[in-house]
Amino acid sequence: MTFKVAVAQIDIALGEPDRNYQTVTQAVKDAAKAGADVVVFPEMWNTGYALTELARLADQDGWRTKQTLSRAAKENQIAIVGGSVATVRAGGQYYNTTYIYDQNGNLTGSYDKVHLFGLMHEDDFIQAGSQGSFFELKGVKSASFICYDLRFPEWFRTVAKQGADVIYVVAEWPTPRIEQWEALVKARAIENQAFVVAVNRVGHDAENSYNGYSLVVDPLGNVIASAGEKAGLTLAELDLDELKTVRGPIPVFKDRRPDLYD
Repeated sequence: MTFKVAVAQIDIALGEPDRNYQTVTQAVKDAAKAGADVVVFPEMWNTGYALTELARLADQDGWRTKQTLSRAAKENQIAIVGGSVATVRAGGQYYNTTYIYDQNGNLTGSYDKVHLFGLMHEDDFIQAGSQGSFFELKGVKSASFICYDLRFPEWFRTVAKQGADVIYVVAEWPTPRIEQWEALVKARAIENQAFVVAVNRVGHDAENSYNGYSLVVDPLGNVIASAGEKAGLTLAELDLDELKTVRGPIPVFKDRRPDLYD
C-alpha cells in the first residue's frame, strides 16, 4: 500500500490570523491538485508565537480552525493533519492544539501539546495537554505530536506502541537548533519503526528565525524527502509494505522490557 503526503512548509504571519487562514486554505487546494492523500501543516500557524496577544488572537474552542479545515478537506477530498493552532477554552485557558480531518471533512482526532517549551515562554501562557493522539487516516494507523515533544522519546513510545505506522510532528523549530531537529526526527523513526512526517515553518517572528527542513523519514531513518529552506509543498510517497520488512527481523516492541522501565 502506498500513501502520498504533502508537506506544507509555510511562512506564518505573526499575529495575523486572517492572512494565515488564507495561506492554509490555498495550500490544501494545491496539495489536492498534486494528488496527495494528506497535507500536513506546521505548529501555531494561525497566530505564530504571539503569546502575549492570545487574548485577542486565540481561536475560541478552535471553532474557526475546525470550520476551515473541515470545509477544505471535504471540498478538496484530502485528509489534513492541521499543524497546530492557538486555542482558548472556557475559563480563559489557552492550548496549542492539533486537529485532524479525513477527506470527507470529519474530525478524526485532536491533540493538545503535552511538553511546553520554556525557552520560548510557552509554559507562561499555555496549558499542557495530558493525552496522546492516535487515529487513522485513509486506513493508516497514525499518531501526532508537536515540536518540543520530539525531545521526549518515552512519550513517542507510549503512543507509538499502539501500532502507529505513520507519526506526524508539527513544529516551529528555530534555525539555530535545526541539526538537532533532523537528528531527533530520524531517531524517532528508527526507534519506533515508523514513517515520520515532520513539518517545520520558514520565515521570522519577533525573536526567532525558522529555516524549514521539513522531513519525511522512513522506518530505517532514511530521508525520503526534504523541503529545504524554501516555502512551498513537498510531496513524498510512503510504501507502507516496507514496515513488514523492517519490523520482522528486529521486533523492538516485542523485545521491550517494560518491567524494568515502564
